[in-house]
Amino acid sequence: MMLNWNDYRKQLAAGVKEISQLSPDTIKGYMTLGAAGQKTDLLGAKVRELIALAVAVSLRCDGCITVHTEAAIKQGTTREEILEALSVATAVNAGATLVYSARVMDAVREYPSANSPRPHTSLPG
Repeated sequence: MMLNWNDYRKQLAAGVKEISQLSPDTIKGYMTLGAAGQKTDLLGAKVRELIALAVAVSLRCDGCITVHTEAAIKQGTTREEILEALSVATAVNAGATLVYSARVMDAVREYPSANSPRPHTSLPG
């Protein structure tokens, strides 16, 4: 097991509790954002949790992973549904890498010395 997710979730809850005691408005603002999608409930809790998991993986947020995995399972989400959402996240992240690779190549074209010919050097061998 990479991480004891149940213990981690408890540790995270304790850390968030401390933050809420020191800065209750921070937590209140966070809770307001989290509740915004629930008001219309157009997607439903299960789909929202699948989206949350895809975003959590994309952002590499272990806290988000543990909280939203538990919530997704409580909503009746199957392992296969979770994997499908994660597969979408993988594809989108790969696509984003491709898009930003094109941006790098654009930056290379703009950099003056990248466009000037360089003498060919061979490696010793």
